[in-house]
Amino acid sequence: MTQEKYALLSVYNKSGIEELAKALVDLGYHIISSGGTAKVLTENNIPVIPIQEITKNPESFDGRMKTISFQIESGILYDRKNAKHRAEAEALDIKPIDIVVCNLYPFEKTPSIETIDVGGPTMVRAAAKNHESVLVVIDPNDYHMVIKLLHSRKVTDVFRRWLAGKAFHHLSFYDAQVAGYLSHELFPQEHTLAGRKFMDLRYGENPHQKAAVYLHPQSNSPFQNLKKLWGRALSLTNVTDINAGLELARLFKEPAAVVIKHNNPCGIALGETITEALERAIEADPESAFGGVIILNKPLDKKTAEIVGNFKDERKSNIDIIAAPRAEKQAVEFLSKVRKTMGIYTFGALKKSRSKRFDIKWIDGGYVVQTHDDDLAKGFKEWKVVTKKNPTEKQLEQMKLAWLYITRIRSNAIIVVDKNLPMTRGIGTGQTSRVRSVKIALDQAKAHIDGAILASDSFFPFDDSVILATKAGIGAIVQQGGSMNDQASIDAADKAGIPMVFTTRRAFWH
Repeated sequence: MTQEKYALLSVYNKSGIEELAKALVDLGYHIISSGGTAKVLTENNIPVIPIQEITKNPESFDGRMKTISFQIESGILYDRKNAKHRAEAEALDIKPIDIVVCNLYPFEKTPSIETIDVGGPTMVRAAAKNHESVLVVIDPNDYHMVIKLLHSRKVTDVFRRWLAGKAFHHLSFYDAQVAGYLSHELFPQEHTLAGRKFMDLRYGENPHQKAAVYLHPQSNSPFQNLKKLWGRALSLTNVTDINAGLELARLFKEPAAVVIKHNNPCGIALGETITEALERAIEADPESAFGGVIILNKPLDKKTAEIVGNFKDERKSNIDIIAAPRAEKQAVEFLSKVRKTMGIYTFGALKKSRSKRFDIKWIDGGYVVQTHDDDLAKGFKEWKVVTKKNPTEKQLEQMKLAWLYITRIRSNAIIVVDKNLPMTRGIGTGQTSRVRSVKIALDQAKAHIDGAILASDSFFPFDDSVILATKAGIGAIVQQGGSMNDQASIDAADKAGIPMVFTTRRAFWH
């Protein structure tokens, strides 16, 4: 006699489950199911064996005991190729469960002790371990392929192994969330990352590289709401540029605009309106803005879109990507005519505070985890005026703005901020020499340097940078302080008659 075949169906995501169950019944499988899945199948006139009939035990302890049993796990785990196992299974009346279809409740929706699934992961783990005999299916997107291969009797070992690998990814993702919920350690001995694929990218850093974006399920990241309204799909550099811009834009309640190139801002500005902010951000370095990514912290309207149109008309320059919380239909229609390939994206409400505690830097074979450098305004209380001359109220205001800007600029970073307007005039970033960063920032600022504010993300090891800045016309300096040669820099500022403030903290950003 042909041995009877069984499939166990127990899913949170019910998409496509009726179609799959009907196909399995047509293929001669008996369906074992429980709870909500059994209810859906029964309502669709699909014959179901209640799991209690197999376990010979009632659902107990408010559902904590339901699927875990000797009969169920044995039916999944025994080795069909082992004669001894087959004999034991027959003697113990174990039903061979050859297909397990199970996906887990998304823990991030209601994280609690009661929502920790035990039975589901146990079934999936058992089926994935015994994948040579048991098909384990966790993704509704795979149902069609499973049905097709079962019908054609072309289920290969490679396919079984692929499904098993996918199942263990599903378990790892789930367990990482539970561990994060339960653990109160900042840096536990073992650390895992939970990520769900959000999108495939057009390519990686270069066209010959492949890439995809993964998002943590419990994050309040604006990327979770990223939506393309027009134009090009994103590459890895587009995504990281958007992220770099968001890091700056989220610091301000005022309308803020950032122009990013290769993860570095080339223009940062605030304004009374988002239109004014964008106009200033482009004006800060129009040469570098060519092919850049614009990030706004306020909705994109038609008037603001026209700034991009003017940029193209007057300077023959293009913008690759624009991203904003929202975008007016008229603005999108206008920009689609400015440049057909320009990508226009929205990301919803931009929250100032982030939900995740950690910043992660990847290294070969692993990663470094650190706390975020947030709550930046708290550091203002530690500032010290170290020169004979005190900054004016306006200079101090611009210094604080410059310090917020520089915390999200790649080190070594030197920036020049306008003496009156809330905008950058020069940015020297990513240099191995701090004095070289100073030269770049001063050179960019040229026409607007008189009386401007210069900020450094760390201390000046020598007085050369201060001398260069004062000779160029800088009106005030803010830097970390803490060098053995601080006095030389202080003396240079005093000689020039300008104020200098030490922040007493560093602002590296790598």
